[in-house]
Amino acid sequence: MLADLSPLIAAATEWLTRAYPACGGPLASALCEAQARQAVTVAAWLRYPTAMDAALVAMAGPGGAGRLDSIVGSDTADTADGSEDEAWRTWVDEAVVSWAASLLTDARLAGLAVSALADGEHMTVAPVGFGRLRSPDDGDRRAAALLRHPDLLDPVAALYREELLGRLGRGQALVA
Repeated sequence: MLADLSPLIAAATEWLTRAYPACGGPLASALCEAQARQAVTVAAWLRYPTAMDAALVAMAGPGGAGRLDSIVGSDTADTADGSEDEAWRTWVDEAVVSWAASLLTDARLAGLAVSALADGEHMTVAPVGFGRLRSPDDGDRRAAALLRHPDLLDPVAALYREELLGRLGRGQALVA
């Protein structure tokens, strides 16, 4: 069984970086993608915390990018032919994208999310610090100005924000 979330993480990262592209050249694109990938990885690991969860989403399928595309006003008419170039869209998980959008726009929430992963299965296999997500520098912020813009991401982040807050717990740290 596939217990690896990499296809889902890659697809969600691709969707985010296409919907909210980098501001600048190739270096900005790489920095923007790194931030998106870190946010998506944290979101996916929180949403699917065990190998069994990952295997189940791999079997059932994550749902695809259709609803997200309509929220951001993406014209997907030219991709509706099911071409291989757009097959990645079927691996987009809208809840993971929504959670990642919430993490990208709220540093406090990102910190709580990364902390919540500390004892999880994924971190024991691949410990990661997620520095670009939790502590972006000025270059990161400039490169991902659209990707981290709260007003632009809010329609996507709002889809599953309550579920994310529930997963992290509704303690005083989240209410403040």
